This record gives sequence, structure tokens and C-alpha cells, in this order.
Amino acid sequence: MDPRDWVGRSETVADVVTAAPFAALAATLDRSADRPAPGTPLPPLWHWLYFLPVVRRSELGPDGHPRRGGFLPPVALPRRMWAGGELAFHRPILVGDSVMRTSTIEDVTAKTGRSGALVFVRVRHEIRRADEAEVALTERHDIVYRDAPKAGDAPPAPQRAPEPAAWTKRWMPDDVLLFRYSALTFNGHRIHYDRRYATQVEGYPGLVVHGPLIATLLLDLLADVLPGARIARFAFRAVRPLFDTQAFDVCGAPEADGTTVRLWARDHEGALAMDATAALG
Repeated sequence: MDPRDWVGRSETVADVVTAAPFAALAATLDRSADRPAPGTPLPPLWHWLYFLPVVRRSELGPDGHPRRGGFLPPVALPRRMWAGGELAFHRPILVGDSVMRTSTIEDVTAKTGRSGALVFVRVRHEIRRADEAEVALTERHDIVYRDAPKAGDAPPAPQRAPEPAAWTKRWMPDDVLLFRYSALTFNGHRIHYDRRYATQVEGYPGLVVHGPLIATLLLDLLADVLPGARIARFAFRAVRPLFDTQAFDVCGAPEADGTTVRLWARDHEGALAMDATAALG
């Protein structure tokens, strides 16, 4: 099967924005675990707690992901990662809302990089209230599939994180934090919680910090330093993986235009791990 045949495929999933996942993520981020009242707006990116892919255990692959060839194309490369995305927040999503998400495969592109074969899959999501035609949130989700590293492959050179940062917060991504986030997002990918698999099978130095979790922590920092600010758009790009073996920093600084904020994550050596921008409005 040619993965490019998946371009244009679409699916629609319904859900209800319930209070328990909201409270559980707040507790995971060391915030108040009180269950929010109906009508409470979801913080940006917390919609990732909903529309979860519920797959039978017998339909999972050896890495804990669903086996290839469902909604996403059957790419044969062994490693699948969340490469980044871009979101536009049009109107609030509220606790208690019945919501619909329509997802469409927009593009499938094969490339060859320094590390070997790569396949990029772009998915567009649109979320709206079930009783409304207007879209509340538009999201572009970029997924990359890649070869496993070969013996002797040199890792890519690190890119230095921006300096100076106006705001910084340090996180120690222990295995409890990573397990909780995996559980909250029903993410079975073993690199995030199964240390033996992550190190012995995929060759990582430790458990891998979820890309969406890093993005969420960037906006959590922004909520701390600019409480009440409305985020109109957010774009992020994963640059370098982070692991539970070392602490990392989420950082930010306002841009000169007064309406854009640059956000980034850096590892313990000062290398850029994720680069992002938030547009306020």
C-alpha cells in the first residue's frame, strides 16, 4: 500500500469535555486539583486530553502504538514522533461542552535526511461544539516517521537555545510525571514509560519526554507570567529530544512587536529542544 493514498482520508470523533481529566492534568502540573465548574474554559492545548484514540490491546504494535494502517497511513519506518504543529484558537472550549473533531490527512511526504529515510504526515483537525457550525479550534499536527539509528551513527549537532530568556522555569521529568501524562492522553508509546524498551530496544539514554507535554509546559509558563492573556495562535517545532535523566528549562521572552512571544525548551547543556511562538490577541 502506498501511504500517499491516505491523503484526503477523514474521520470525525465525538467527545464531552469532562472535569476529571482537567483536574488530573492540573494536579500533574502541580496546580489545584479541584474539579472545574461547567463553563470553565480549557487552557490552550488541554484539548489533547479528549478525543483519545481507544484501541484494543490486541491491535497495538510492539512499540505500544496502534498497528499501522488505520486512520494514519501504514508507514513502515519504526520510529514515530510528534514533530510539531500549529494551532489557531477561535473561540473557547468549555468544560461540559459536547464537541466534535474532524481530522483529515492533508499530506504525506517521503524524504531522505542525514539519519536515513523520513516520512512526514500532516493532519488537520477542526474542533467545534456539537450544536454549532463555527470552528472553535483549528490544528495542524505534524508527525514524522524515521529509521532506527544504526551503530556508529553520529547524533546531529545540537543547536544552542536563544538567550537571554525573560522567564524560565525548571522541570525534572521524573517517570511519575511521564507516566501520568501517558495515562491522561491514553498514549501507549513505550518510550515514555518503559525504561527497558526505551533504552534496550530503541536505544535512547532514558525515557523520552512527550513532545505535547513540553508544548503544554511552554504555555503553562506563559500562563504564569501573563495571567489572563488570550492566545490566538501557537506554533511549535520539536528540535531535540529530552529525557528523564536530566532536568530541562522552559523559557520565554516577548518579541518587539508586543503581541508575539517566543517560547522554547532547552536541555541541561543549553541545547534547543523545542522552539515555539505564541501570538496574543
